[in-house]
Amino acid sequence: MKTINYIFLVAAFLLGGVVTAQEKDLEPVFEKQGELIKGTFYYEDGSIRQEGTYKDGRLHGKWISYNQNGEKTAIANYENGKKDGKWFFWSENKLTEVDYQNSVIASVNSWKSDSSLVNNL
Repeated sequence: MKTINYIFLVAAFLLGGVVTAQEKDLEPVFEKQGELIKGTFYYEDGSIRQEGTYKDGRLHGKWISYNQNGEKTAIANYENGKKDGKWFFWSENKLTEVDYQNSVIASVNSWKSDSSLVNNL
């Protein structure tokens, strides 16, 4: 019986080590830029995951998200914490534009392409 308990204890310890070894994003960096605070969030490998600015503790201005290869996946705009203006979302060969007014979706447009021009916005 002691052997089974010992094996269980060792297996639990090893499994705990594997769980804590999973990838975790690095701590974000915040920098003051005039009246704004720029926030930069990173993947574990050090590449930028997302960056944008805050004003008075609220999301404000342009926010850009990237995949781990450094390619843009989204561009968003905020006005004092509210979704505003045109947002763009990229996926393989599709570009989606969402137009927000006071955090409410006003319109949505999507384009599909078999060329790389969609990614060059």
